[in-house]
Amino acid sequence: MKVSLCIPMYNESKILPSTLEKVSRYMKDHFDDYEVVFSNDGSTDGSAELVRSFPDDRIRVTGYEKNRGKGCAVRTGILDCSGDIRVFTDCDLAYEMDVVKEAVDLFGKNPDASLVIGSRAISKDGYKGYSFLRKIASKTYLKVLKTAGGLKCSDSQTGIKAFTGEAAEAIFSECETDGFAFDFEVIMLAQKKGMKILEFPVKIINQRESKVHVLRDAVKMTRDIRKIKKRIKSK
Repeated sequence: MKVSLCIPMYNESKILPSTLEKVSRYMKDHFDDYEVVFSNDGSTDGSAELVRSFPDDRIRVTGYEKNRGKGCAVRTGILDCSGDIRVFTDCDLAYEMDVVKEAVDLFGKNPDASLVIGSRAISKDGYKGYSFLRKIASKTYLKVLKTAGGLKCSDSQTGIKAFTGEAAEAIFSECETDGFAFDFEVIMLAQKKGMKILEFPVKIINQRESKVHVLRDAVKMTRDIRKIKKRIKSK
C-alpha cells in the first residue's frame, strides 16, 4: 500500500527546513512505500526551491505561480498524488506527524471507510492552547457549519484529513472552492456520494498565529458556502 502525504504551502520558507526534516524522517521510519507532495500555492519566498533542494527523492513539489488559496493547493496536491491512501496536513505540522499513521491505520481497521478526519471536538484537550475567544469562535463556527450544511462530522475544519485514492479522485475532481471553505465542500460531496466518514481525536501541538482573517474570510466563506450548497444539491 502506497501512502501519499500532501502539504499545501504558501510562503513557508521560515519553517520549511524543520518541516522537511521531520516529514522525511517520519515517513522513512513508518512507511515502506510513500511519497510527499508539497503543493505550492504561488509562494514568492523561495519555498518551492527549498523543497526541491532537499535531499529526499520521495519528496517533490507541485503547484502553480499565482496564489489562489488553500483549497486550490490541497486540490492540486491531492490530485497529483498517486497513493492508495492520501493524507493532507498543514506545513506547520500543527498536529505533529503521528496523526498521519493514526489516520492510515484506521483504514486498515475499517476497510469500508472512504475518509478519515481528525477532530478537536471529540478530543478532551482538542482546544488546549487556544485563547478563550478563539476557542469560542471556532466552536460557534463549527456549529453554524453543521446546521447550515447538514454536516454529520463534528469538526469539518481541522487540518488533517485522509482519503482512499478512489475517494480522493471522486471528491477532488468535483471540487471548485479555492479558499478556506473547501473543507466544507469536501465533506458535503462525500456525504452526497454516501461515503463512510470516520473521525479520530486530535489536538494542536504546534500553535501559531492563524492565517485566517476573521472578518474578511468569514464573509468570503459565507458566500462560498451558499454557492457550494446550491451546486452540490443540484447534482
